[in-house]
Amino acid sequence: QVNLVESGGGLVQAGDSLRLSCVASGRTFSSYSVAWFRQAPGKEREFVAAFKRWNSNPYYSDSVKGRFTVSRDNAKNSVILQMNSLKPEDTAVYYCAASATVITSQMASHSAYNYWGQGTQVTVSS
Repeated sequence: QVNLVESGGGLVQAGDSLRLSCVASGRTFSSYSVAWFRQAPGKEREFVAAFKRWNSNPYYSDSVKGRFTVSRDNAKNSVILQMNSLKPEDTAVYYCAASATVITSQMASHSAYNYWGQGTQVTVSS
């Protein structure tokens, strides 16, 4: 069992930055693949970024590549999403997710993750 808690959301202007944090409690965090997803009103949950378990190379969606950076600290059981050059279309609830069994081809699929945080709202005004 893994419990995930996100924090760091808020209201910012276009071009600003935000830093989201996901802290996990429970079993060995390094044995889990961890991802960030987001969901805007009326839209499906969208993949943002992820780390595959035991792997230090992150994956990014094309929509955030070059603007967002994800980092992982297994000693602190945390994953950080640094979001720069924010755009109004980045407005969404951001979720942290974890799975011990997801494979590489499923990294961007929300159905592959079985542990989820409660989400944190990010609002970017134009």
